[in-house]
Amino acid sequence: MTHNFIGVLFVIAGLVANTASAESLKTPTEKPILTISGKIALKNEGDSAQFDRAMLESLGMVTVETSSPWYKGLVKFEGISLDKLMSYVGATGDRVTVIALNDYSTEIPIKDFSDHNTIIALKRDGEYMSVREKGPLFIIYPFDSKPELKSQTYYGRSAWQVAKIIVK
Repeated sequence: MTHNFIGVLFVIAGLVANTASAESLKTPTEKPILTISGKIALKNEGDSAQFDRAMLESLGMVTVETSSPWYKGLVKFEGISLDKLMSYVGATGDRVTVIALNDYSTEIPIKDFSDHNTIIALKRDGEYMSVREKGPLFIIYPFDSKPELKSQTYYGRSAWQVAKIIVK
């Protein structure tokens, strides 16, 4: 009986240790390109989570190939699932405010991220996007996947030159 109890304690201690390490966010080694703040659990800089490019890419890149009003023909965007990113930082809000480098802002319901497989793109057609080319981060919906996404509502939510996301 005592032997089983001690074994259970070791299992619990291991789970606690794994949970604690999963909740730590390393500090960016390069210049941060994204700051997430607001209703989040995972932080590395005061009340926010800062990410450099490598940190974002380490979460796993996904690809969306779609047409859009900004480019001719199909474009291949590569980036991070916003649903996955929000889960990673422990977002508990129901919407986000996205703020671009030029202070453009848009509000997006968080459920868009899972409902529409929305990404925050770092690459367009295999190349990192510069600020001049709507980078370094561009929120992309798979516009061709559902007719309703080809509307001003979703085009307006597709901010480029994204610098900050505030979870509300």
